[in-house]
Amino acid sequence: MPTKPKIKIVDNNQLRAEIDELYEKTSQIDLAKWSLSIAKHILDIVGIDYNLIADIADGFQINELWQLDKAGMHDVRQTGFKIHKLARECDDEIRKTALRVAGQAVGSGHMREHAMVASDYAVKTIGLLNSNNINAVTREREWQLNELKRISQHRY
Repeated sequence: MPTKPKIKIVDNNQLRAEIDELYEKTSQIDLAKWSLSIAKHILDIVGIDYNLIADIADGFQINELWQLDKAGMHDVRQTGFKIHKLARECDDEIRKTALRVAGQAVGSGHMREHAMVASDYAVKTIGLLNSNNINAVTREREWQLNELKRISQHRY
């Protein structure tokens, strides 16, 4: 059953469907790696140095520790909530949306569905940066698909 976007976005539906199909076959740990990669990619594009923001750096680290079974679900959820709080407090729509990518990515350790939501927020961020230009959105979806293939390739 394909996932449906939980937010309103201009999208390349064919590429999203391809990502969704691979997403369904991918382990939660690989999805967490993928969504963290998306978050770092988007934060770089927007110009947010996640290493200088303790809540984001901690969230990424906790998710990575969770992937190694060295952090619990509670820790993942709490650090994700801190990043979402940063997003709520942000006045700039592009930065707010980029922070939501990071929050959802961290949350992928709690629920695998957060990985696709992070992916969709990344598309929304690119749309905001590029006046919803479908070519820019398509390039982002292509990047995401290639990244998911790269991370999950050793499994198939």
